[in-house]
Amino acid sequence: MNKRILIVDDDLMNLRFAEFVLKDNNYTIIKAESGMECLEIIKTTKVDLILLDIEMPVMNGIQTLELIRNNDKYMNIPVMFLTADAVLESVVKAAQLGAVEYIKKPFKPEELLFRVNKFFK
Repeated sequence: MNKRILIVDDDLMNLRFAEFVLKDNNYTIIKAESGMECLEIIKTTKVDLILLDIEMPVMNGIQTLELIRNNDKYMNIPVMFLTADAVLESVVKAAQLGAVEYIKKPFKPEELLFRVNKFFK
Protein backbone atom coordinates (compact mmCIF):
# COMPACT_ATOMS: atom_id res chain seq x y z
CA MET A 1 0.00 0.00 0.00
CA ASN A 2 1.22 3.50 -0.80
CA LYS A 3 2.32 5.73 2.02
CA ARG A 4 0.13 8.80 2.44
CA ILE A 5 1.93 12.12 2.68
CA LEU A 6 0.09 15.29 3.67
CA ILE A 7 1.83 18.37 2.28
CA VAL A 8 0.86 21.62 4.04
CA ASP A 9 1.87 24.93 2.48
CA ASP A 10 0.00 28.16 1.79
CA ASP A 11 1.98 28.64 -1.46
CA LEU A 12 0.33 26.68 -4.29
CA MET A 13 3.54 26.53 -6.31
CA ASN A 14 5.37 24.90 -3.40
CA LEU A 15 2.50 22.45 -2.92
CA ARG A 16 2.50 21.47 -6.58
CA PHE A 17 6.28 21.15 -6.76
CA ALA A 18 6.52 18.89 -3.70
CA GLU A 19 3.61 16.83 -5.05
CA PHE A 20 5.33 16.53 -8.44
CA VAL A 21 8.55 15.31 -6.82
CA LEU A 22 6.86 12.68 -4.65
CA LYS A 23 3.75 11.47 -6.50
CA ASP A 24 5.48 9.15 -8.97
CA ASN A 25 7.38 7.36 -6.21
CA ASN A 26 4.55 5.25 -4.81
CA TYR A 27 3.33 7.95 -2.45
CA THR A 28 -0.26 9.10 -2.21
CA ILE A 29 -0.25 12.88 -1.87
CA ILE A 30 -2.82 14.88 0.06
CA LYS A 31 -2.56 18.67 0.05
CA ALA A 32 -3.59 21.34 2.52
CA GLU A 33 -3.15 25.10 2.26
CA SER A 34 -3.20 25.91 5.98
CA GLY A 35 -2.56 24.51 9.42
CA MET A 36 -6.28 24.52 10.09
CA GLU A 37 -6.95 22.48 6.94
CA CYS A 38 -4.20 20.07 8.00
CA LEU A 39 -5.89 19.50 11.34
CA GLU A 40 -9.24 18.87 9.63
CA ILE A 41 -7.70 16.35 7.23
CA ILE A 42 -5.98 14.27 9.91
CA LYS A 43 -9.30 13.94 11.75
CA THR A 44 -10.70 11.86 8.90
CA THR A 45 -7.72 10.59 6.90
CA LYS A 46 -4.83 8.40 8.00
CA VAL A 47 -1.52 9.93 6.98
CA ASP A 48 1.94 8.39 7.31
CA LEU A 49 3.88 11.65 7.17
CA ILE A 50 3.20 15.39 7.19
CA LEU A 51 5.42 17.82 5.27
CA LEU A 52 4.74 21.13 6.98
CA ASP A 53 5.66 24.70 6.14
CA ILE A 54 6.31 27.10 9.03
CA GLU A 55 5.44 30.50 7.59
CA MET A 56 1.68 30.41 7.02
CA PRO A 57 -1.04 32.93 7.90
CA VAL A 58 -3.47 32.44 10.80
CA MET A 59 -1.70 29.35 12.22
CA ASN A 60 1.96 28.74 11.48
CA GLY A 61 3.60 25.34 11.24
CA ILE A 62 4.99 25.38 14.77
CA GLN A 63 1.52 26.13 16.18
CA THR A 64 0.06 23.39 13.98
CA LEU A 65 2.61 20.85 15.22
CA GLU A 66 1.97 21.86 18.84
CA LEU A 67 -1.74 21.08 18.37
CA ILE A 68 -0.90 17.75 16.70
CA ARG A 69 1.47 16.78 19.54
CA ASN A 70 -1.08 17.77 22.20
CA ASN A 71 -3.75 15.42 20.80
CA ASP A 72 -3.44 11.76 21.84
CA LYS A 73 -5.03 10.61 18.60
CA TYR A 74 -2.55 12.38 16.28
CA MET A 75 0.54 12.94 18.44
CA ASN A 76 2.53 10.13 16.79
CA ILE A 77 2.16 11.30 13.20
CA PRO A 78 5.69 12.01 11.95
CA VAL A 79 6.29 15.57 10.72
CA MET A 80 9.02 16.95 8.49
CA PHE A 81 9.32 20.68 8.13
CA LEU A 82 9.70 21.89 4.56
CA THR A 83 10.24 25.60 4.99
CA ALA A 84 12.19 28.71 4.10
CA ASP A 85 12.35 29.59 7.80
CA ALA A 86 15.86 28.79 9.00
CA VAL A 87 15.80 30.91 12.15
CA LEU A 88 17.59 28.99 14.90
CA GLU A 89 14.63 29.41 17.26
CA SER A 90 12.31 27.70 14.74
CA VAL A 91 14.77 24.87 14.11
CA VAL A 92 15.15 24.25 17.84
CA LYS A 93 11.39 24.43 18.51
CA ALA A 94 10.74 21.98 15.65
CA ALA A 95 13.24 19.54 17.15
CA GLN A 96 11.74 19.95 20.63
CA LEU A 97 8.33 19.09 19.19
CA GLY A 98 9.72 15.94 17.61
CA ALA A 99 10.01 16.92 13.96
CA VAL A 100 11.86 14.11 12.19
CA GLU A 101 13.48 16.37 9.58
CA TYR A 102 13.94 20.02 8.72
CA ILE A 103 14.32 20.66 4.98
CA LYS A 104 15.09 24.20 3.91
CA LYS A 105 13.38 25.76 0.87
CA PRO A 106 14.18 26.15 -1.86
CA PHE A 107 14.89 22.44 -1.87
CA LYS A 108 16.35 20.26 -4.57
CA PRO A 109 13.96 17.54 -5.74
CA GLU A 110 16.61 14.88 -5.13
CA GLU A 111 17.03 16.01 -1.52
CA LEU A 112 13.31 15.90 -0.75
CA LEU A 113 12.89 12.50 -2.35
CA PHE A 114 16.01 11.13 -0.61
CA ARG A 115 14.90 12.31 2.85
CA VAL A 116 11.34 11.02 2.46
CA ASN A 117 12.52 7.67 1.08
CA LYS A 118 15.09 7.39 3.87
CA PHE A 119 12.40 8.05 6.47
CA PHE A 120 10.21 5.22 5.17
CA LYS A 121 13.02 2.64 5.03
